[in-house]
Amino acid sequence: MSRIDETKEFIPVRIAVLTVSDTRGIEEDRSGDTLVARIEGAGHILADRMIVRDERDAIAAQLREWIDSPDVDVVISTGGTGLTGRDVTVEAHRDVYEKEIDAFGTVFTIVSMQKIGTSAVQSRATGGVAGGTYLFALPGSTGACKDAWDEILQYQLDYRHSPCNFVQIMPRLDEHMRRK
Repeated sequence: MSRIDETKEFIPVRIAVLTVSDTRGIEEDRSGDTLVARIEGAGHILADRMIVRDERDAIAAQLREWIDSPDVDVVISTGGTGLTGRDVTVEAHRDVYEKEIDAFGTVFTIVSMQKIGTSAVQSRATGGVAGGTYLFALPGSTGACKDAWDEILQYQLDYRHSPCNFVQIMPRLDEHMRRK
């Protein structure tokens, strides 16, 4: 069973939030606000926050910029994961992934099923790793952002979470790049 081991010290993670939207500005970005509040409330560091249009190349370019930054450990995007023609966030994420975290989308669907039933099939939430940085693409609704954080990410981004978590393997994510 998973649990928080209070004997371990909490390690804050540097997280960037990317909102993908053709219509929202920072003032209307409730999903981004939801993520920022949860990130900071958990004791993590908000490394950066941006809004980009639903353009595959623009999304991928921002992801790459953060992947290349030593000040960002994790990127969480919100929006653009649906099925319409403008929903290209998943494709942009996959353009930069070195490895996809297949189970993230599966676990997100299970969590969503408990909240919204079969409507969960319309989500294409995804997670992956590139350049030693974790990348997660969440739907644009505040409910989806709350569910992903409260049920998955708050635990996997907490070093104290047992039996395992994403933070404990961070130092090894880019080990293949150091080999000669």
